[in-house]
Amino acid sequence: MARFPRGGITLDATASELQLVDYRRRVAGMYEVARGTGPAEPRWRRFRTLRDQLFAHHPCSPLDPSRRASMPGVPYFPYAPAARLLAEAEDAPGEPFAIELRDDGALRLARLAHLSFHLAGRRCRLALYRLLDYGGGLFLPFADRTAGARTYGGGRYLIDTRKHADLGVEDGRMVLDFNYAYHPSCTYSPRWDCPLAPAENRLEVAVEAGECLPADGWNGPRA
Repeated sequence: MARFPRGGITLDATASELQLVDYRRRVAGMYEVARGTGPAEPRWRRFRTLRDQLFAHHPCSPLDPSRRASMPGVPYFPYAPAARLLAEAEDAPGEPFAIELRDDGALRLARLAHLSFHLAGRRCRLALYRLLDYGGGLFLPFADRTAGARTYGGGRYLIDTRKHADLGVEDGRMVLDFNYAYHPSCTYSPRWDCPLAPAENRLEVAVEAGECLPADGWNGPRA
């Protein structure tokens, strides 16, 4: 295997890191589309098309290579206009805690705020977490009444600014659009180890928006 003249960095390792940078750059571009102007549903469909392309073709896809060609697209619930809302943030600092990940070690977080909003006729609240590792960022995992049936039992993600998943702020409130809720990579392959939604972020409503599990297996029709 070819190596640089000094140090132990292989060209293969360098290529892998550059592919990861490219993957994250493309994800950032997807969220620029999501935060754009114009009709909301066409932007969401464009977002889905770009996400499907990453899953099917990019070397850093969360799908195992053997499954990329056979998966027709990431399944979603139908677009739900009422699932886009603005949340009030209230400071609610919490004690730091760690989630142990198999390959990455401890992910350190602390609750930063509570986000309050109305969804499906109910007043809801989710904790927004601050990432304490280098680079920081905001993280919003959640689970709802669809978890374990129509969505992954460990929950879904809505905000992860370290990975460019961020829908912005409007009129001083945080935009929460559950049409963009997505599954952690461990939904697709056991080679991934992902942080799951803490108990305080389990909603008592069914959020039938965003990414879901396929009704007929991964080779079934797209939702």
